[in-house]
Amino acid sequence: MPYSIPGWQERFGRPYPEKILCVGLNYRAHALETGVEPPAVPLLFGKFPNALCGPGDEIVLPPEATQVDAEAELAVVIGAPARRLAVERALDVVAGYVAANDVSARNLQYGDGQWLRGKGFDTFCPVGPELVPAADLDPSDLRVVQRLNGEVLQDGRTSDLIFGVPELVAHASSVFTLGPGDLILTGTPPGVGFARQPPVTLKAGDVVEVEVEGIGILRNPVVAE
Repeated sequence: MPYSIPGWQERFGRPYPEKILCVGLNYRAHALETGVEPPAVPLLFGKFPNALCGPGDEIVLPPEATQVDAEAELAVVIGAPARRLAVERALDVVAGYVAANDVSARNLQYGDGQWLRGKGFDTFCPVGPELVPAADLDPSDLRVVQRLNGEVLQDGRTSDLIFGVPELVAHASSVFTLGPGDLILTGTPPGVGFARQPPVTLKAGDVVEVEVEGIGILRNPVVAE
């Protein structure tokens, strides 16, 4: 049973998102550290609701994943049905924002040649610590930080996004009919573990924190399956 996000049922009519949309290589500095050209259009992929977990829940490392990495992200929560939105109207359907962690098994993400398995394990999408209403937060220049065992790995600002929140929502709505409670993870800033020398890999006993300015800290311990 997927994790039921507190307040989702009352607010959106379902206990968890129907769709979890993610965006790859959406910070200029992150694209640079990975050595690839920034995408010309948003690079969309997805996670299933089984990947969801909440603040304080364990990120579970499966035996198939030998190089697991955390990714700190600002996530957009959709509040109303939307299809083929203009960029100028995209923020009208945003209910609010949460912090998210796009946990990724790099050996599978790149070994498979596509990202579904490496991104899709149970517990590989922590979200929280609370939904901040859209009216209370400007997403255009927020600090996004990942700390691993208290050490800062990622530290960026959403002003470095290649495609901002309105562009992402509009683009996603050109493909999918967005529904209330759906999530869009907007991408991750530089400093991810696999791009470091030497690479940093999550292990049992670690504690990962994702902090997004104006939202708070999403903290999760790491355990082996």
